[in-house]
Amino acid sequence: MPLKTEIFEEIRAAGLELDDMALVDFLAGVAAAPERLVENDWISLLAPEADDQLKALLESAAGEVSADIDPAFSVGPAPAGRLKDLRARLNELELTGFVVPRTDEFQGEFVPDRAERLRWLTGFAGSAGVAIVLDGTAAIFVDGRYTLQVQDQVDTKIFEPLHVTDDPPWKWVAGQLTKGQRLGYDPWLLTDAMRARYQTALEKVGATLVPVETNPIDEIWDTQPSPPLAPVVAHDLDYAGETSEAKRKKIAKTISDAGHDAALISAPESVVWLLNVRGGDVPYTPLALSYAVLSSSGDLRWFVDPRKLAPGLAGSLGDGVSVEAIETVGEALQGLGTEGATVAVNKSLVPAQMVSTLEHSGATVVHAEDPCALPKASKNEVEISGMRAAHIRDGVALARFLAWLDRTAPEGEISEIDAATYLQSCRAEDDLIRDLSFRTISGAGANGAIVHYTVTPETNRLLVPGELYLVDSGAQYLDGTTDVTRTVYIEKAGGSSPTEEERDCFTRVLQGHIAIAMAQFPAGTNGAQIDILARRALWDAGLDYDHGTGHGVGSYLGVHEGPHRISKTGGGVALKPGMVISNEPGFYKSDGFGIRIENLVVVCERETTEDDGKSWLGFDTLTCAPIDRRLVKPNLMTPGEIEWLDRYHQQVFETLSPLVDAATAAWLETATRPLGR
Repeated sequence: MPLKTEIFEEIRAAGLELDDMALVDFLAGVAAAPERLVENDWISLLAPEADDQLKALLESAAGEVSADIDPAFSVGPAPAGRLKDLRARLNELELTGFVVPRTDEFQGEFVPDRAERLRWLTGFAGSAGVAIVLDGTAAIFVDGRYTLQVQDQVDTKIFEPLHVTDDPPWKWVAGQLTKGQRLGYDPWLLTDAMRARYQTALEKVGATLVPVETNPIDEIWDTQPSPPLAPVVAHDLDYAGETSEAKRKKIAKTISDAGHDAALISAPESVVWLLNVRGGDVPYTPLALSYAVLSSSGDLRWFVDPRKLAPGLAGSLGDGVSVEAIETVGEALQGLGTEGATVAVNKSLVPAQMVSTLEHSGATVVHAEDPCALPKASKNEVEISGMRAAHIRDGVALARFLAWLDRTAPEGEISEIDAATYLQSCRAEDDLIRDLSFRTISGAGANGAIVHYTVTPETNRLLVPGELYLVDSGAQYLDGTTDVTRTVYIEKAGGSSPTEEERDCFTRVLQGHIAIAMAQFPAGTNGAQIDILARRALWDAGLDYDHGTGHGVGSYLGVHEGPHRISKTGGGVALKPGMVISNEPGFYKSDGFGIRIENLVVVCERETTEDDGKSWLGFDTLTCAPIDRRLVKPNLMTPGEIEWLDRYHQQVFETLSPLVDAATAAWLETATRPLGR
């Protein structure tokens, strides 16, 4: 992606001394970083004191580079020739097949374009999945969120769609291979725990799991983007609530108490939390893709591309923190092995390559949970206060959006993209917003039944009066992360009502939502133990939903955060005060409609009348937005459920009405009135 010679000369004349190739490489990384609401902040990395002329030149140069970048993602199924090219390369490598997970080297939910290998090969754009390519067959494995989406985005004649729970990929591939055959994998893209699953399954049939030095997709993907390069900045103590030094001392003590010399922290969300920094390398989550090794003494080695660090950041990290090039992490792990160190790693998070390097160099590898995960999930008072404030401001944006929707949608001219765009514009007026927290799910009618639906120009449809509309959205504010889903009825001009089926299903979902919101439970209870509360009303009617009921949420971090969750198939971590978690039961009628009601809640201590010495917990709701009363059947609900909804709506009105315009306040008064009125 060459730049015109003149622009190099103009940039140098404007005062930036940088090798031409280094500049092009830097700009390629900038171009590969995801778009955010904060624009052109990367210029400060190159020229902190840049004047308007130099800024304009650098913006122009970045534009040239961006125009040359085309990751070649398909709308819908990927060209079949890519699969053919991959098989040809596998044949050269003497591999029978290859595993293509939707992950990067950091095992995150959101990945940079460079790591979207599964999407490039198949067309599937979901956030979780894996494909396995063999000589004569290929399959793609997804969970219940994507069973409809995969049918639309993948050529099912060449990739057989399978449910990952019913047909685990390691078991499926073991059934396809025979003795002596070789299945390749990229050891940076499989965790050590996942590698072990494949290896165990293949050993039973005499096949071999083979790591590759270079991913064969990278060898045939001619337009693969560069690694992303976005600024890493300090996260102010006013939002973090605890210094990085205090965090490191606390985590180092847990490492020392366990008898370990060091912990390998491979999850970027843990790294940035520990250092009180935030980045922009992946969509929707303020991460700096990096690793860290924290010693039992509290010293931390941070492996990151130093070009990303904001001016002065490295010097502000404090004593005991060293910044090292990310390419040197392998050498550092070998050094730990040479020292005979005992290193704690979470084998469910750490790439197989890193574990292999440690073990082969002489380290003692001990499986342990990420030492940052639980402290990060249990928010401090400053973080909880920030989350509450962020949700109120987010509620203002949602109220404006929902009022606008009620006024304009009955005309039948608002599309899914129009609605998502308007909602983003409402949020964008907030001074503390930095990005959305995920791609808005804006699903009208039957599209709402696709759990993780992504609207595109090709799938975009109008919000038809008389149908349901599901919108799941959120934002990243400096003081908190939001995630909220509302299902609303698009009323016809002149008035209309939802169907009895829609109201019945909606009310049962609402009953499950209220059951979680009202739950009171003893300390030590985990999410799996309360998941049934969200499903009981649906189960009574023979209905269910194929996703979890709640996921953890970070503080200006990941909208999906562990280790806690509410799920019938997991959620074994005990809920603790300060944890933020979603409450989102749903129901989805294929080719009909989708319903989901989602609020974020925070785990709080509860007082009880019993003096038995037990600690009791419950949830406080953070999200502040009306729930569509038109879809509720009061005769299905108990007096306690009706009281909860009326009380919630009263709180929404009292909180938001002083903060919105008069027209929105008037709409709020109607939208939040008690059910009996």
